Amino acid sequence: MTTTLTRQQALELLQKYNEEPFHILHGLTVEAVMRWYARELGYGEDEEFWGQTGLLHDIDFERYPEEHCRKAPELLREAGVGEDMIRAICSHGYGICSDIEPEHEMEKVLFAADELTGLIGAAVKMRPSKSASDLEVSSLKKKFKDKRFAAGCSRDVIRTGAERLGWSLEELMEKTILAMRACEEPVQKEMEALFPGSGA
Repeated sequence: MTTTLTRQQALELLQKYNEEPFHILHGLTVEAVMRWYARELGYGEDEEFWGQTGLLHDIDFERYPEEHCRKAPELLREAGVGEDMIRAICSHGYGICSDIEPEHEMEKVLFAADELTGLIGAAVKMRPSKSASDLEVSSLKKKFKDKRFAAGCSRDVIRTGAERLGWSLEELMEKTILAMRACEEPVQKEMEALFPGSGA
């Protein structure tokens, strides 16, 4: 697994096609969660690859929502991104907007964690602390069962993601909460640097 861009180039590429703070925040969060998983699962030497894949996974979503995962290869190739990363990025939309199945463990993690970070982010906003630091799996499971809560986060994708990894739903939730706790502060600081004074 090789990265052809620096992290700064990857961020600039994301910003080229995404201006909404929400989409940048999602990219930074998934990047940080993927880096955490790379270290946690014994792929530390590939952390940069895992991270950049997370950062760029929704590169085409803001500007080309109807072509999500289909427009991405063109944008990524143009910027010199390698084919293994392009494949991994497209695999996160498997069954919805892509026919590329997640095979490598990293692709399976991205598939599972992408939707779940959205659900956790929505749950965190509802908490008095506005932080993942005191979010427990039991509380997240209640939100997961409430179909009206963060309705855009597909429960089926999260469940399938856990199954593909050979994990229970609780295990996936617990790990991803830990990952989001670990990255909350640095992601917040980067958002403040990218969008000064916006409260993003």
